[in-house]
Amino acid sequence: MFNSASKQSHDIDLLWWWMLGAAAIVFFGALALLLLAWFRRDTPGLPIFGERESVSELMVLTFGIAVPVVALVALFGISDIYLIGQTSPPDPKTTAMTIDVVGHQWWWEVKYPRAGVVTANEMHIPVDTRVNVVVTSADVIHSLWVPSLNRKIDTIPGQRNRILFDATRVGVYRGQCAQYCGVEHAHMAMRVFVQRTGAFRAWLTNQEKPARRAMTPMQRAGEHVFMTSQCESCHTIGGTTARGEIGPNLTHIASRTSIASDMLRNTPHNLAAWISDPQAIKPGALMPDLGLTHKQVSEVVAYLESLR
Repeated sequence: MFNSASKQSHDIDLLWWWMLGAAAIVFFGALALLLLAWFRRDTPGLPIFGERESVSELMVLTFGIAVPVVALVALFGISDIYLIGQTSPPDPKTTAMTIDVVGHQWWWEVKYPRAGVVTANEMHIPVDTRVNVVVTSADVIHSLWVPSLNRKIDTIPGQRNRILFDATRVGVYRGQCAQYCGVEHAHMAMRVFVQRTGAFRAWLTNQEKPARRAMTPMQRAGEHVFMTSQCESCHTIGGTTARGEIGPNLTHIASRTSIASDMLRNTPHNLAAWISDPQAIKPGALMPDLGLTHKQVSEVVAYLESLR
């Protein structure tokens, strides 16, 4: 949360630190007064001022009314006027590109409309570029939150909300669903890769290509298993007959760093475990156990590992 990589996130962080500082002053001030009252419990009145009623009234007016009013007005002005303006949805005319994000139970679909690219759970954006992120939901209300880049934004069925991602620093930043959306809510994460312009263009160019053809006998066997089982009806692989829309697009799955919405590193071992028994890893997910043999799972993994 404190690893800000954009002006919007920096402003949010700064507000949080000021609020923490103010709260600490109030807390320790109240604690000091309580301790003072305890030590002077047998002595009437205030130190130095004694039992002068006017001083007591002034303290009530100052710390009970004046200070809270000033603090709350300042907080309202900064958070609800200045900060809302800084983090508000961007005008698409002022952004260089648009990315569509669709929340599913429990994964993120990421689309690049101009390029016709669809991926899952990992977003790539160029550094120092204003990106218009448009979010919605395919089922229930989710909330996309990448703390290092901006505030959270709800994804609502039938409604398109927008937020600005304008990263100033290259890096990998974790996002998370911030609205309870079901049993696997805590395991609905995303990674945002902020890259230099050249690296981003190279990534996008590769993602625009159809899936690589299976080359080895094991990869071809895995492709056959994939296309003749329920896999094809749930997933899309560009350049093949697989056109399912229930699960993530797998055209370039081997180029991703994680699977199952950032629950597992994308390794052959983890991919095999996920295909064999997804409910043991992510109970409630729509991915079923297809009853594949160990040999078939190995073949499918070999095929998917070739899709870079």
